[in-house]
Amino acid sequence: MLRKHVLISPILSSFSYLPAPVNISYWWNWGSMARVTLVIQILTRLFLSIHYISDSALAFDSVIHISRDVNRGFMIRNMHANGASLFLFVIFIHIGRGIYYKSYNKIHVWGVRILLLIFSILTAFLRYVLPWRQISFWGATVITNFLSVIPWYREVIVNWVWGGFAVRRPTLTRFYTFHFLFPFLIAFFSLLHLVFLHEKRSSNPLRVSTRSLKFNFWPYSRVKDFNSFFLVLLRYTLIVIFFPVYLRDPENFIKANSIVTPIHIKPEWYFLFAYAILRCIPNKTIRVIALVLSILVLYLLPVLSKCSGFFYIKGTSFFRSLVFWSFSVNFVVLTWLRRSPVEYPYVRLAQVSSIFYFISLFLLGIL
Repeated sequence: MLRKHVLISPILSSFSYLPAPVNISYWWNWGSMARVTLVIQILTRLFLSIHYISDSALAFDSVIHISRDVNRGFMIRNMHANGASLFLFVIFIHIGRGIYYKSYNKIHVWGVRILLLIFSILTAFLRYVLPWRQISFWGATVITNFLSVIPWYREVIVNWVWGGFAVRRPTLTRFYTFHFLFPFLIAFFSLLHLVFLHEKRSSNPLRVSTRSLKFNFWPYSRVKDFNSFFLVLLRYTLIVIFFPVYLRDPENFIKANSIVTPIHIKPEWYFLFAYAILRCIPNKTIRVIALVLSILVLYLLPVLSKCSGFFYIKGTSFFRSLVFWSFSVNFVVLTWLRRSPVEYPYVRLAQVSSIFYFISLFLLGIL
């Protein structure tokens, strides 16, 4: 009976009476914020899908049609485009909070969380290609070419993803199909994440047992969620209304041209840290491995923590806090370096920052 309650309660989590630690702070609100942002993305995507045409000859014009001719189409499109940035930002903060407070010790909860990050990145990449613009087209060409490092059937895999021998109409159809399906997978794994979370219970800033000091999640903690919803969505609304194209590359307003290659291919800001790691390594195979490990290395944190339990200190030690904030600053530096030219000293700085990225995550796992 208890197990049945654990499985059903995440579905009604917004109105649940789940016992929660009394000392959880506003940093624990980002998970709820991610769910709200996901709902916004799914709804706006459904409206855009009504008018979008997944054809390389018509995709760009269909996006223009949505912005100019569809009633409030420009608003829905701006909400969806900037909502992707908001969703990834919320996910990054949510994972950063988990690293800082060692939430990765709850292995099942952490594993599903990183899986959500992977699906979110893939969905955002597919969305980036769909408008069929200059940077989008060449970004898709470059990234999908990295599949050629897979041994043996490398050309077969790349040609299957492309649907031919280059990024063309079949590629766009495949990307649109997966972009439509992935948000439902994200929603499913979000519910699975809540199932594990409600079974293992939430952690707290001190990482000590608060079994005798708990309160009902509703209404006490939910009030904090509402405060976060209001503040974050207010800023999101201001960006959508007043700065809708602030996060977009100017060259990405040009229709895709397979003959003219852009001077600088820059992805969205939430890909820049991984692309900086990719770009600073000369060997193609090693750079792809480093790109994949930049995300999958997060799965090693619970393993490192279990293998070095004697390092565990209740509360947050000064040295661990120093490593975490150095890691956060280095993450921003990697993002900035990817927007810099491919020349000295930016390439060398990116190599140093990439090494520090992996070393700092290793230290955060063992401390």
